[in-house]
Amino acid sequence: MSPTQRLAQAINARPAELLAVLCGFGLFFCLFSGYFMLRPIREAMGIRGGVDNLQWLFTATFLVMLTAVPLFAWLNSTVARARYIDWVYGFFILNLLAFAALFQRSGDDIWVARVFYVWISVYNLFVVSVAWSLMADVFDSAQAKRLFAFIAAGASCGGLAGPALGALLIERLGQSGLILLAALLLGMAILAKQQLMAWRAIGGAGRPGAPPSESPRQPVLGNPFSGLTRVLASPYLLGISAFVILLATASTFLYFEQARLVAQTFTERNEQIRVFGLIDFSVQALSLLAQLFITGRIAQRFGIRALLAGVPLLVCLGFIGLALAPTFAMLAALMIVRRVGEYAFVRPGREMLFAPLDAESKYKAKNFIDTVVYRAGDAVSAWAKALLDMLANGVLIAAVAGALCAATWGALGWYLGGRREQACPGPRGQNHP
Repeated sequence: MSPTQRLAQAINARPAELLAVLCGFGLFFCLFSGYFMLRPIREAMGIRGGVDNLQWLFTATFLVMLTAVPLFAWLNSTVARARYIDWVYGFFILNLLAFAALFQRSGDDIWVARVFYVWISVYNLFVVSVAWSLMADVFDSAQAKRLFAFIAAGASCGGLAGPALGALLIERLGQSGLILLAALLLGMAILAKQQLMAWRAIGGAGRPGAPPSESPRQPVLGNPFSGLTRVLASPYLLGISAFVILLATASTFLYFEQARLVAQTFTERNEQIRVFGLIDFSVQALSLLAQLFITGRIAQRFGIRALLAGVPLLVCLGFIGLALAPTFAMLAALMIVRRVGEYAFVRPGREMLFAPLDAESKYKAKNFIDTVVYRAGDAVSAWAKALLDMLANGVLIAAVAGALCAATWGALGWYLGGRREQACPGPRGQNHP
């Protein structure tokens, strides 16, 4: 057996798929390396603006999403699908260059910090959402089930490399230099995307003999608001939307508690950045191990249901533990479990739900769910958390509410996984759930 065959076997791929899988891995590595160099800065800026003001930043992010999504959907209907990511990533590269100049001039301004916090929250969701749209477009359903876990491992490797690069280079490059490096990595992601689209016609969803699919040389059908209308017309997509809202609610409750406890426990900004960086490193290391050795095998043996329902159950139990022992150590452990579970199991499983769908659902409806719906869940749950904190000063009520949300989240994940398995029972299944 050749080294290429051994490597393909190790990552659950066919030899002819190896180059494409490595390109997908590399694309996510570039995206997450750049993002995680900047994430600790964002978290510290969020605290600097005041923990009590976080719900306003979440609301501002949602409002920006409402404006941005129709514009990107219009672009998706105007340019060829094969070139859409070039335009999106090119736009964000220009944004990064602008922020590098702004930080060089007035990086300590509190409004610059708030704008950057909102912008990077929008940026991260958009670049990751369209990257997964690309993967659902390039690989067919059977390939997605085998390969998405390893491709997602590129995100975890990037999540490990990003904080390390940031720590090594911050003294030499400063904040502006790290932003420029993130722009360079985003440009490298465009190169990986070009290789993936070229392979799609040879060995992917567009190969000879594959189930029929729309040509990537054409724009995606629909208008700037067809993502919304597509979701409203499909019970399946509405179910995915509800799943994302519940995920966002559990995440937001934990995020607010993390910000509050970090602000209470660590008073210095550098200490806060160090704590956030340590949590990020732990999450990415554990996620990588799970993605390489566990996720794909669980998906093949137990199905997508196990990916979508198992993590919410653990989060539910974690919220109960937090209610009983509201300490920073318990919160940090639960935060790590939630994020590892999302990156290693929930996110690959969630993306598998889109693999059998048409291009309009993969790009416009999916982008609407990943951005507007997700940030709407963030904003609503942020205000709900603020209301709970007003009613009772402590973690107990919030933890109980989080446990109920996580239980509902898990039940919905079990249902959606079942729908996806029924729609695509075999390697060639391409039916709409």
